Amino acid sequence: MENMVTLKINNKEITVPSNYTVLQAAKAANIHIPTLCYLKDINEIGACRICVVEIKGARSLQAACVYPVSNGLEVFTNSEKVRKSRRITLELLLSNHDKRCLTCSRNRNCELQTLAEEFGLNELTYEGERSVFEIDNQSTSIVRDNNKCILCRRCIAACDKQAIKVIQAKERGFITNIGAAFDISMAEAPCIYCGQCITACPTGALTERDDTGKVWAAIQDSTKHVVFQTAPAVRAALGEEFGLPIGTPVTGKMVTAIKELGADRAFDTDTGADLTIMEEGTEFINRFTKGENLPLITSCSPGWVKFCEHYYPEFTDNLSSCKSPMEMFGAVLKTYYCEKNNIDPKDLYVVAVMPCTSKKFEASREEMGRDGIKDIDASITTRELAKMIKSAGIDFNALEESHFDQPFGDATGAAVIFGATGGVMEAALRTVSEILTGKELESVDFEAVRGTEGIKEATLNLAGKDVRIAVINGTANARKVLDDMKAGIVKYDFIEIMACPGGCVNGGGQPIRDAKCWADNDIKALRAKALYEEDKNAPLRKSHLNPTIDLLYKDFFGEPNSHKAHELLHTKYTKRGQF
Repeated sequence: MENMVTLKINNKEITVPSNYTVLQAAKAANIHIPTLCYLKDINEIGACRICVVEIKGARSLQAACVYPVSNGLEVFTNSEKVRKSRRITLELLLSNHDKRCLTCSRNRNCELQTLAEEFGLNELTYEGERSVFEIDNQSTSIVRDNNKCILCRRCIAACDKQAIKVIQAKERGFITNIGAAFDISMAEAPCIYCGQCITACPTGALTERDDTGKVWAAIQDSTKHVVFQTAPAVRAALGEEFGLPIGTPVTGKMVTAIKELGADRAFDTDTGADLTIMEEGTEFINRFTKGENLPLITSCSPGWVKFCEHYYPEFTDNLSSCKSPMEMFGAVLKTYYCEKNNIDPKDLYVVAVMPCTSKKFEASREEMGRDGIKDIDASITTRELAKMIKSAGIDFNALEESHFDQPFGDATGAAVIFGATGGVMEAALRTVSEILTGKELESVDFEAVRGTEGIKEATLNLAGKDVRIAVINGTANARKVLDDMKAGIVKYDFIEIMACPGGCVNGGGQPIRDAKCWADNDIKALRAKALYEEDKNAPLRKSHLNPTIDLLYKDFFGEPNSHKAHELLHTKYTKRGQF
């Protein structure tokens, strides 16, 4: 039985597990303690001092997020001493902060701004000269503005959690700032652009590179035929930007909104996902049959691919040569779609709406296109699409629902679940198993290893052969498995890896939620549930049954892994290393 302790908070007696902090105990008693540097399971260091509380008998105020509970403890969360301390701390933070809130991307979604409002800060006592830092906007994906940084270190903790560790606190005192070592740009650092630092940041110090201007220019250019494609995870999160509950699917409204923005066509990236399964599934069968370059490791997540290129270049030959669904679909649009509609590929502008900041880097890669024509012209995040919808004055929640345009409007349930960890593997096995055995795949019994849900493995028999498979999310977990593989401790045949914890539903381009929301909800699970519900209700749930995919092969590619398919749908990787 779990050890319990009894304490008092604001004279209210409560009993909680003995391993709780005062912050957790207060939450259990429905007593709110404000926080800033705290982010559940990411950053719990007691640095900002906003969560300080008064402990009876203690010489000074204590940080609730790290102070352990004990029997007989008496805590006061809202005394005059506590309120005064929090207010002074907040004013000191604001004294060295770029306060151009109205033009900040996090206006009205900033935890610092929210606290200032809650504390009723109408005037600042400690105004004076503040530090001024150069904005780092050189990368394709992430912009860092240390003028808006409050040194909470949540971004550092998020990067550490991913086992990347490319950013740290530099200098000391008044000029302390966050960035890569030796003051190099994020464009030069071995950053994978997963964007977990952005979603962890409580202010506007970290944002994605804004590409909405390019998209608006294309829409307004009468010579351009503008096509949007949206990833499955976007539909599960976009509604949050308009006040809907976490995990509310908004597919139909999203399509209508894109049309009202002025797009000529709105297509589903799920078509690209189904195509990926056909190419990657065939690639796995060929490799497994020949026993070559195993394990095959999925290549859908650009953050994971960049992680592999930087930190484990020896595994790049194990990566599937398939492009991601976004890039595959872009290649189809720039070739097949253009041919069928008499469009010059140079006049087709493809906008990919993704839950991912690393997709911006992927779209910029030289390998993604041919003859000087990129597969994707602009990759924007879920947040950027919401920004466009708001700036166009569209009442999103009042929109009627509509369907994706044909011929790329219908896809399978297998494609939808690409947005959640394990979804790519499940989609692949539904098709691979049926091709090899002629039978529908029964459920696969995954077992969590290393005591974490971030690494799962299973063994299944396909056509008389045992296949060892693994599903991994988060690059820290990927590092553990790859190290074990190098040491000969584990061996797999097929591995799915997604860079972001929980998969694309938790991508760096998804709606940003504050620390309280993260503490109160399993955001990843709620968004993933929306995708699996759509899969469950889909008329077709296996990629090889998608009639559009069948048409593409009969009319254009011939067969999976054909010469033409390799030319357009496959790619190569770079052994980058860390320096």
